[in-house]
Amino acid sequence: MEKTSHIKTMKKVALHGLTVKSDSEKYLTQIIDRLNKEGVEIWYTKIFQSRNSIFIDDTSKLTDELTPDFDAVFSLGGDGTFLETLLWVGKSEVPILGINMGRLGFLASIAKEYIKESLYLLFKGNYEIESRALLSLETDLELFKGKTYALNECAILRKDTSAMIMVKCYINDQYLNTYWADGLMVATPTGSTGYSLSCGGPLMMPDSKDFIITPVSPHNLNVRPLIVSDDSELRFEIESRNRSFLISLDSRSETVEKDVHIVVKKAPFQAKLIRIEGINFPDTIRNKLGWGFDKRN
Repeated sequence: MEKTSHIKTMKKVALHGLTVKSDSEKYLTQIIDRLNKEGVEIWYTKIFQSRNSIFIDDTSKLTDELTPDFDAVFSLGGDGTFLETLLWVGKSEVPILGINMGRLGFLASIAKEYIKESLYLLFKGNYEIESRALLSLETDLELFKGKTYALNECAILRKDTSAMIMVKCYINDQYLNTYWADGLMVATPTGSTGYSLSCGGPLMMPDSKDFIITPVSPHNLNVRPLIVSDDSELRFEIESRNRSFLISLDSRSETVEKDVHIVVKKAPFQAKLIRIEGINFPDTIRNKLGWGFDKRN
């Protein structure tokens, strides 16, 4: 993760998100009012408009294409919405500001109760842009409509209730191990707080230059997560009693045949996250995981 100071005054912003619930309407109004006050040109994704047509009519500026002249995208929702927004942003690397319309998130780190203060700091210039590594999936199939990248993890998983799968893993063409498990994933430092963590993987600071290979319910108990350099190229071969298994990228998954060619490595582009001054990873992780709180009573 690299940090840079703000690059220019925001003049054109896109809004994307899920359906805004009635108890959160006032927060959407706060965002729009502040953007209007700053003279920002507001655009809405067509999906966001269709989900909130009661607030956003057809006379608003709508887009399905993110051109280079956009200064930022506001993601309104939780971490899942942030990942959906990132999928739309893609290779453009337009910075994303995550505003959580529910509970505090790791990616959508601005709580809705602090929208006014956060936007004040944003337009005052008190923010940084963090660059987060993405995973790139290479196969000999056309998968995920060509959007074969992930911010959190790429996972190889058994399908439904089928038998365990056997995953042979190679690092830079050197054989590492054969995993007998329900699956195997490669996680980024950003994804270390997600699926990998629930499978026993370590937490990593977002600026770590590493990936995590984390087995999912391994048959051998002496198999543990492994940290490798993010410059590594990871190749996988699959064997299974069933002909097919699942490949997932963050929240998306597709069924593939077991003879597919799979390579996972760092993507040639990054995700850009807008971080408001005073909001940092240690604070977020303490709040999310309840560190420092005595829960014995």
